[in-house]
Amino acid sequence: MLIFGKFSVIFLLSLITMTLAEPPGCKIRITDRGLEMLKAETKKFVEEELSNITMPEMRGKEGRFQYTIKDVKITELNLTSDLRFQPDVGLLFEVQNSSITLNFQRRILYWLFYDEGAINASAEGVNIFTVLHLIKDKDGRLKISNVTCDAFITKMRARFSGTLGRVYDFIGTFLTTGMRFVLNKQICPALNHAALVLINQLLETIPVRTEVDSYVGIDYSLLHDPVVTETSLDMDFRGMFYDLKNENETLVNYAVNPVVREYDRMIYLSLSEYFFDSGLFSYFKGGLQKQLLLDSFQMPKDLEMLLRTTYLGTIMMLNPALMEHPLSLELEVTSPPRSTIKTSGASVAVNCNVKVLVLPPGKPAVQLSSMTMEGKFNAKVSMKGKHLAIHLDLRRFKIFSNQSALESLALIPLQGPLKTMLQISVVPLINNYIKRGVQIPLPDGIDFIEEVVEYHNGYIIVGANLHFRTGLREIIERKLSGHTISVGNNSPLAGVTPQTTRLPRSCRPCQHLHYIPAHGISVEKM
Repeated sequence: MLIFGKFSVIFLLSLITMTLAEPPGCKIRITDRGLEMLKAETKKFVEEELSNITMPEMRGKEGRFQYTIKDVKITELNLTSDLRFQPDVGLLFEVQNSSITLNFQRRILYWLFYDEGAINASAEGVNIFTVLHLIKDKDGRLKISNVTCDAFITKMRARFSGTLGRVYDFIGTFLTTGMRFVLNKQICPALNHAALVLINQLLETIPVRTEVDSYVGIDYSLLHDPVVTETSLDMDFRGMFYDLKNENETLVNYAVNPVVREYDRMIYLSLSEYFFDSGLFSYFKGGLQKQLLLDSFQMPKDLEMLLRTTYLGTIMMLNPALMEHPLSLELEVTSPPRSTIKTSGASVAVNCNVKVLVLPPGKPAVQLSSMTMEGKFNAKVSMKGKHLAIHLDLRRFKIFSNQSALESLALIPLQGPLKTMLQISVVPLINNYIKRGVQIPLPDGIDFIEEVVEYHNGYIIVGANLHFRTGLREIIERKLSGHTISVGNNSPLAGVTPQTTRLPRSCRPCQHLHYIPAHGISVEKM
């Protein structure tokens, strides 16, 4: 009984935790096919970072030989690399059995003989194992929190040129031992800087909490750390719009949790009904519908004539003098519109209050009638680049009187003209406003292509492939051009030198490396 009681308590606590967990309004899955597309860009980016490695000046003595080696440059990288998911952690970048070619200058003194020339060296059997730890930071942003790196070079060869090149070949092993040691020590710091500084700068281009327009903003903060498996990276975002004038007044998420089961495309974007409902709610609170109705509403002459005929008796009973004055319709959205997503498609339901008014000049408007209008719009979701847009089409329209069933029957002839008026004036203005769309949480320079929209009960799924509009280097440099990175003592970047702009080699801090056979290698900063 005691064991059963403990099990019941644990089960109950788990159930409560699951119930209280906030469901996502937006989900993104990146599959191993998407990662395959990133491999070439990642390899190119890593090669650029490693090619910028600077080696210290080396000075040493071996018997009667004294030498100095300087101006070390990496001239070629032949990397055999792989990029894949590391379950429960993040990403794994691996280089195996690759080579790096270097060129540097030597100065050698033997007794009274002095010689200088170029040395070509090759590092062979280069192996790098780098794991990027992905987390949700305090602001809800995807971030690389830590880098686990291990690099080693199996062997290094040096080829001398110049008059005494063959004579100096015997000290090649001596020199390459030091060079291999130093190069080994430079690889991981370069990759740490690339991930913790540069790639995190790229991730900062993903919108987290940002303005959409002058009415609403959107919250794309992560709800928890990304879920990484061998075949995918899944991220749950809040996916919630909010009114810019009152950011704390938001819609509670009771929608279903979107489920993504596919892996065929590079990326999948899933959006629940809550994503759309929170947008409709926020625009309603922000007053967008009032402004659109004011801008779009122009009553046609034939509709005005029909209204005058319909309400002739009412006007004569109120005041026959009102027959001379113009009529007007006043539309007011009475509650936030609601979306419905089914396998057959998506729709938006809107309820309005419609008032028929007489407008005597210089006097208050006189209300002739008040009616309720119910409209249902087909909503077609589309993607362009990384902007999600919706196109509305009025499908169903109904009006009825708030006063009597008999008046509702009298309003039947008005339904057709009113629907036509909405289709001609109101709906096009709404579509023109919302066609600009809203950005989905992707970094700069990466777009959706070949997208396919699928409708499910309670959510939609957009499956697509990815396209780089520009390289990782260009995106990051554009981001860095306007920002300065600050590093705190407790940051994982502590000890890593930020390089927001690359200095010419001649301007970087000079170092001298001394090789002492009995004690190893020491580096002296000048």
